[in-house]
Amino acid sequence: MKIGLLGTGNMGKILARKLAAAGHEVKVANSRGPESIADDVLETGARGVTTEGALTDVDVAILTLPSTGFEKIRHLVAALPEETVVIDVSNYVPQRDGENTVIEAGQVESEWTRDFFGRPVAKAWNTIGSESFANKGQPKGYPDRIAIPVGADRARDREVAIALVEDTGFDGFDAGTLADSWRQQPASPVYCTDLAYDEMGPALALAERGRLSNRRNIALAIITERMGKGKTPSSEWLVKLGRALYM
Repeated sequence: MKIGLLGTGNMGKILARKLAAAGHEVKVANSRGPESIADDVLETGARGVTTEGALTDVDVAILTLPSTGFEKIRHLVAALPEETVVIDVSNYVPQRDGENTVIEAGQVESEWTRDFFGRPVAKAWNTIGSESFANKGQPKGYPDRIAIPVGADRARDREVAIALVEDTGFDGFDAGTLADSWRQQPASPVYCTDLAYDEMGPALALAERGRLSNRRNIALAIITERMGKGKTPSSEWLVKLGRALYM
């Protein structure tokens, strides 16, 4: 497939490498221009382009930037053809992004993203830590292969996103529409807990919406206290924390 990817942070870099290695035609852009994209992002075949170039003539657009960067690309995403699948990988974290009053008032994060761009979107890859994503992918059929939930209002968007999740080394799990995508937001039982496919459905069902923000804040406080501000814990430590707090 022709894929345009915006963002070259941890998740963007890994997605570019994995999807290009799987045989997809990947164009990748960031806010600083193609000349700033590191060689290791492109070494499996992705091409560095401008933001406009990344969203031209593509079947799928993947957004790996935080929502604070959405305004700059709003016109480009909104203008994509209706059939283009747009996948959002980001998570709303008010301590990092600032407070979104609409989400804080109760709107589901992914529904806010859909309404912001004025077009259908899918949610995928937002529940796995970057270290687990980089190192724990396995071939299809591997025992206890980690699963990643996918939410979208259009069935075809979910099908395409699930297929791409599979191509990155994980089992794609159909998590239903965006109305239910709060179940895969930070601090839910499926967030950074590295669950297998058979565990995913029961874990999504266990999610308690009213407790997510408090559990997220507790987790961030623990990580900051233990690791120091700006430092990232190992995947194994993060998974242990997630399973203790969220499940």
